[in-house]
Amino acid sequence: MTINLKVWRQKNSKTTGNLETYEVKGVSEDMSFLEMFDVLNEQLVSEGKEPIAFDHDCREGICGMCSMYINGRPHGPLQGVTTCQLHMRSFKDGDTIVVEPWRATAFPVIKDLVVDRSAFDRIIASGGFVSVNTGNAQDGNSLPVPKNEADKAFSAAACIGCGACVAACKNASAMLFVSAKVSQLALLPQGQAERQDRALNMVAQMDTEGFGSCTNTGACAAECPKEISLENIARLNREYLGASITK
Repeated sequence: MTINLKVWRQKNSKTTGNLETYEVKGVSEDMSFLEMFDVLNEQLVSEGKEPIAFDHDCREGICGMCSMYINGRPHGPLQGVTTCQLHMRSFKDGDTIVVEPWRATAFPVIKDLVVDRSAFDRIIASGGFVSVNTGNAQDGNSLPVPKNEADKAFSAAACIGCGACVAACKNASAMLFVSAKVSQLALLPQGQAERQDRALNMVAQMDTEGFGSCTNTGACAAECPKEISLENIARLNREYLGASITK
């Protein structure tokens, strides 16, 4: 296939960016979207031009690095799929594809399609953990957890922190991400000791980072590659309200 790309190029967060057009020939339908970008970058390097900067790591749909806004949708047109798992068979010969970085104040552009998502790291550092100050962790089987609660916690823990929820939200809210990280620990016995502080601190850090407010339109869950449920946002609201009253 021959694919026409319109890719956002931006030197850094202080410069003005623009869309540049590229033609990529010889694209196999079995290539992933990132492999197609590898072909484009090899083409640019051979022409003496600067390659396009984009985030990638495991390319297995686990790490959450592949943050591309493709034709107006985070991670592209497919449901429950990361950019690295999106294959070129989802497009047609001669298609024009527009690729942009995540758009959020809290995710400043570093270069081209790479954005700074360290805001998520700071939110996790504010409370998304269980403190173990001494000794070894208890054996998992020694703490009985109801199957229903374990399933909910596991589903919340599937969040890979890619930021697609922020990119999809009209307010650039991080509520789905934060709610998933709060939920996975609030539902388990290990997370109870710091449950109230966790909800208060992580929401406060989210606001400090400049993420917008949630208006429950559901775009975040619709575009999440791991299909994190909106139920987690409802749980976060309950956790936060309860902690605000009792702390």
